[in-house]
Amino acid sequence: MRMIPARLHRDYKGLVLLGILLGTLWETGCTQIRYSVPEELEKGSRVGDISRDLGLEPRELAERGVRIIPRGRTQLFALNPRSGSLVTAGRIDREELCMGAIKCQLNLDILMEDKVKIYGVEVEVRDINDNAPYFRESELEIKISENAATEMRFPLPHAWDPDIGKNSLQSYELSPNTHFSLIVQNGADGSKYPELVLKRALDREEKAAHHLVLTASDGGDPVRTGTARIRVMVLDANDNAPAFAQPEYRASVPENLALGTQLLVVNATDPDEGVNAEVRYSFRSVDDKAAQVFKLDCNSGTISTIGELDHEESGFYQMEVQAMDNAGYSARAKVLITVLDVNDNAPEVVLTSLASSVPENSPRGTLIALLNVNDQDSEENGQVICFIQGNLPFKLEKSYGNYYSLVTDIVLDREQVPSYNITVTAADRGTPPLSTETHISLNVADTNDNPPVFPQASYSAYIPENNPRGVSLVSVTAHDPDCEENAQITYSLAENTIQGASLSSYVSINSDTGVLYALSSFDYEQFRDLQVKVMARDNGHPPLSSNVSLSLFVLDQNDNAPEILYPALPTDGSTGVELAPRSAEPGYLVTKVVAVDRDSGQNAWLSYRLLKASEPGLFSVGLHTGEVRTARALLDRDALKQSLVVAVQDHGQPPLSATVTLTVAVADSIPQVLADLGSLESPANSETSDLTLYLVVAVAAVSCVFLAFVIVLLALRLRRWHKSRLLQASGGGLTGAPASHFLGVDGVQAFLQTYSHEVSLTTDSRRSHLIFPQPNYADMLVSQESFEKSEPLLLSGDSVFSKDGVNHSAPPLSDILFWLGAVAHACNPSTLGGRGGLTNMEKPRLY
Repeated sequence: MRMIPARLHRDYKGLVLLGILLGTLWETGCTQIRYSVPEELEKGSRVGDISRDLGLEPRELAERGVRIIPRGRTQLFALNPRSGSLVTAGRIDREELCMGAIKCQLNLDILMEDKVKIYGVEVEVRDINDNAPYFRESELEIKISENAATEMRFPLPHAWDPDIGKNSLQSYELSPNTHFSLIVQNGADGSKYPELVLKRALDREEKAAHHLVLTASDGGDPVRTGTARIRVMVLDANDNAPAFAQPEYRASVPENLALGTQLLVVNATDPDEGVNAEVRYSFRSVDDKAAQVFKLDCNSGTISTIGELDHEESGFYQMEVQAMDNAGYSARAKVLITVLDVNDNAPEVVLTSLASSVPENSPRGTLIALLNVNDQDSEENGQVICFIQGNLPFKLEKSYGNYYSLVTDIVLDREQVPSYNITVTAADRGTPPLSTETHISLNVADTNDNPPVFPQASYSAYIPENNPRGVSLVSVTAHDPDCEENAQITYSLAENTIQGASLSSYVSINSDTGVLYALSSFDYEQFRDLQVKVMARDNGHPPLSSNVSLSLFVLDQNDNAPEILYPALPTDGSTGVELAPRSAEPGYLVTKVVAVDRDSGQNAWLSYRLLKASEPGLFSVGLHTGEVRTARALLDRDALKQSLVVAVQDHGQPPLSATVTLTVAVADSIPQVLADLGSLESPANSETSDLTLYLVVAVAAVSCVFLAFVIVLLALRLRRWHKSRLLQASGGGLTGAPASHFLGVDGVQAFLQTYSHEVSLTTDSRRSHLIFPQPNYADMLVSQESFEKSEPLLLSGDSVFSKDGVNHSAPPLSDILFWLGAVAHACNPSTLGGRGGLTNMEKPRLY
């Protein structure tokens, strides 16, 4: 199997020149590849190394989409992806494919899809001697008049050999005989016509029939032959042969003729008379295709159609007819019939490459489909024009040969038009013109070229304070005109800090729905608004996002009661005293109650009123100012100490209020106040004197109990010391006793301490304040730590043994301490419920 002629293999220099020429043609863009193979190869036989000629590796054939474009008939060749070779796909018979052609060339197109490039391949099929010559008639009878002159020639049947060149018919040979010889005539087209030559006169009475064998041989290796048996019948004298009126008959007919149409009439005449002048017509040389289409009337010489004419299948027929009389004399003539093309084939459109979808951001000129347009008709009937119906953003570009490329004319936008139905029309120039429509559906694939868009430039929402956690605040929604994952939006909040805390501790957003939720209860007094930036991000690649501002306004609720700023209660729990002179006139400003409300608006609008007074009608409070003034003149009968309860109330719903108790001392000067301190107690507190008496009695009782307890402890300690001395003297057996918890004498503190009451006069305002602090007292119970540090005094919970083994148990120390603490607690003036009056133990002091 060779790709170049054999002589180039022998001539090294010629091979080099040919290689340089082929390389130059390849570099300049030549895409025609030529191979040469013999016919009758087995299926899968190698034709040529197509991967090398394409400049590729064998594995790249499949990767780059190299394939053979079918042409609508049996596929003769295939690509071997493993070896990168072009191989035969079936049996190749040159005589079947190229009957009568001197050179048999098969053309195919190879498409490289990644470059969308077409390569033409031309395969020459070389003839081999696979056919022996044969005669259409294996037996032939020739009638020769006995008076036939010597050297007269009689045409013999023509042998057929589908092969060409030296493998075709080369010679004829006649079996040896005494009357006949063989001569071969060469036609203008190279055909060989055998003729029988009479060398010796015939004598019917001597021999009426002669049997000959005609052998046809080709020039192949080995030589193939075919034979025909000829029987020569000797007739009576008939010395004239028929003659045709003209040597060639021509006719041109359209291909759409009906069956049985008469095409032409051949005519031959014989100058003889009678039966010797009767002529019969027959095809002398006709191929198989013509024999299936045409019929010759043997009597009239009329040639008519018996099959359909097809210009695309065969546009020209050449036949040879002969006329023979009854004596066996014959004449021959050629018949040439041309089949004219009519526009009977519509254009064919084959989609060799098609993209079902194209990204919307594809540049202009992106390939959509590759179309192969072909019309089997010829001339104008086979000239095809292609165009796209409608005003669509696509165009057709002429590619290679009959190939057209359907490409985009503009940059597509899926959001405007998501899909297209493209109709490509191929029409010929025949009369009437024929056309073919091809419909192509194209989807525009989405790309993430649109960010999410909020319908509003900004959002605002209002929420009352003290809202429950998890409540929905507002919903924001963005729209993305893209589709699928490019339109899937995820919502999030931009990071921010509010009063030192992260924004995420206050609010959160549902990433799918865009609903904003409160994570904490808002306090209007802490902050009144939140500025939030909501981000909407799609799931495209790369993702696109947009932001929108959201303002959350906290609405005030009446959740704060008024707060009294003045008079301020001292930290030690005492109550301030305001001084009002007895000479004060009605309307005298005693003091002013100052209060604030952390709420706002109506919730912070405060009003003051006198809720309770020890002397009704003596004082009044301003409704909006909180000023405490005398409502009338002070009288001598008015008590020295006046108690006022002032209520401050806001106007919220429901209203909240606060109260403050004011103590007003009615006196003209501070010394007078000090002199009359003992009389400040109101009659309502007369029970305090009784309580003081009870307290003195209780303190005396506790002191006695404490003294007795100390004496008992000392006695017990002396006893234990005495017993330990006895045990040591006798090597006592108590050394193995378990460890005990002891309490030292210095661990027991006094049960009662001196109660100290302080009287203070403040001078930081225009009026003095007389303050009666709560009495202070020390804790009565001794800490466990002091017990552990003190020297052991008593063996708690252990038995005390005497020498006689009798157990002398003392009462537990914990019970003693419990009762001492209870007595001390009972003596506490605050426990008794009184503030304590002034006794001779109390000493006032100024600060």
